[in-house]
Amino acid sequence: MTLDLQIIDLDVVDGESATLDFKSSFDPDSKQDWCELIKDIVAMSNSGGGSIMVGVDDDGNLSNSEIAPVLAVDPADVTNRIYGYTDQHFAAFHITRELRSGKPVAVIKVGASRIPIVFTAHGGYGAPGGGQKAAFVKGSVYFRHGAKSEPGTTDDLRQALERELEQVKGFWLEGIGKVMAAPAGSTVQIVQRATAVRLAKDDEAPTVGVDNVVLRDTPKATAIRLTNDENAPTLSVMQADKLYPYRQKELVKRLAERLGGQPIVSGHDLQCIRRVHKVDDDPMFSYQAQHSPRKYTEAYVDWLVSKHAEDPKFFQHARDLVRGRNT
Repeated sequence: MTLDLQIIDLDVVDGESATLDFKSSFDPDSKQDWCELIKDIVAMSNSGGGSIMVGVDDDGNLSNSEIAPVLAVDPADVTNRIYGYTDQHFAAFHITRELRSGKPVAVIKVGASRIPIVFTAHGGYGAPGGGQKAAFVKGSVYFRHGAKSEPGTTDDLRQALERELEQVKGFWLEGIGKVMAAPAGSTVQIVQRATAVRLAKDDEAPTVGVDNVVLRDTPKATAIRLTNDENAPTLSVMQADKLYPYRQKELVKRLAERLGGQPIVSGHDLQCIRRVHKVDDDPMFSYQAQHSPRKYTEAYVDWLVSKHAEDPKFFQHARDLVRGRNT
């Protein structure tokens, strides 16, 4: 799944479309709101991606509803809820605060799913006045049809297949282009991309990415440093669970252990730290594989503990900064 979306001008768009959905409000305690949101996220991803704007009514007018509950939602909770209805660890989305007509709104940017996501459980909730209503049913595949999220048709599946074929075709053409551009006399070889490595803080260690790494405990493995440098050799983490063992909830527990059992750090605190210190951009701290929630390293735990030791109000400062941005 990818999260590569066009930037939209929130002051220009005046109506819903296949790539834009309006929601006047969202209540994290409402099963109805969750089911409808999950339906729209899945339908939008199946259709190639888009954005869901919370705080705007169906006519495009500001609803002036409170968006803080949306911004405070833990992305891991969204991923877990989607998994409960689809058996897929969908994490190709980002919740952000934007401005429309000078007023804050919450925007959920949804990435494209390469293979259409099927609902594997019934998404029902209690209807006003009694009875049950279904946002979606088990076995259904939803796509965006104009401004609506509806069960898919043969054309929807055909278009999804064509998008995937275009992506595969682009990959092959890029590879063929590299071969064609190779100097005369070059030799094309098939090589094993996986390399046994161990992480090191040694500045002299080779600098690599995180696309093809096999972790080994033996000191004989090549020592490396992780980087975001696109020109560095690309390796992949074949045993990512060993390098990045902590999901957010596990990270909270690990920090409590390291800080003497004091429950001073919450999931919201970690979200604030991510935003203020751009943790997601540092592969030494975190990594997110396709179809999976973001996970974190012990090195990130060490960093958080050291920052707290330097400044006991480190987490509070991050909360204050995020609160200031959202006001």
